Amino acid sequence: MRYAMLGLLAETSLHPGAEGTGGVIDLPVAREADKGYPVIHGSSLKGAIRHKAEQLWEDGKLISDVFGTPNQAGGIGITDARLLLLPMRSLTSHYCLVTCPYLLERLARDFRLIDMPVSNWDGLNEIEKGKAIAATDDRLYLEEFTFEIIADAKLVGNLALIIEKLIYHDSLKNRLQKQLVIVHDDDFSYFSRYALPVNARNVLDADTKISQNLWYEEVIPADALFYSLLIPRKEHNVYMEDVKNLFYKNPYLQVGGNESIGQGWCVATYIQGGENDENA
Repeated sequence: MRYAMLGLLAETSLHPGAEGTGGVIDLPVAREADKGYPVIHGSSLKGAIRHKAEQLWEDGKLISDVFGTPNQAGGIGITDARLLLLPMRSLTSHYCLVTCPYLLERLARDFRLIDMPVSNWDGLNEIEKGKAIAATDDRLYLEEFTFEIIADAKLVGNLALIIEKLIYHDSLKNRLQKQLVIVHDDDFSYFSRYALPVNARNVLDADTKISQNLWYEEVIPADALFYSLLIPRKEHNVYMEDVKNLFYKNPYLQVGGNESIGQGWCVATYIQGGENDENA
């Protein structure tokens, strides 16, 4: 059975909203409950792809068959979009694209699921807290933290060749190796929880311009990279080609809230998996 993977590169900031919060941020982003990583839930992503299909497909039955109805399961399962790369500010260079060994391990498992196994990368689990693997040995500052660099251009290059499969733009592919940084799982966990941008939003009275409602909203920055798995039900494998063609001419997809202020736009990359014999 043909599985697939969908890379989602944020072109603008994203706000896949959570249900609520008990903290100072009024509108946080959705997160994996057990790990705290930002996530685009499968139900939200499926709704966004369905909306795109409704704009481009004239066959209403095809839309129902692929995405389902309240009384019928859809022909294709769409998983949560998992975080892979998080843009981070650097005091000594252009921004960095940061990941960690756990996210790369998870990516390798997911590639194996779609029958596209990738090699293991020796040395990733040897990273200590406060250290980072990068292509060069320049001094590195991420947010307010200093990292000791472990220069390993070969390892970073191998990782970049895998990750770039999920990226649509050649310009980003060409500079990925230079900007890619791998930090300890705990360091990345801190950044993913506490280093996302928080925007102040306000509603002003039309006449007096006095604030009527001030709130704080967390967003995922542009150039963050997510990916999702597309898994067909056995009898509906034919629909995978329809979904693939959905992104062929127009790869852009709006996900999450605040579409009216330009948030949520991603560029999608469809990766066709191999034949999965166990489910054929």
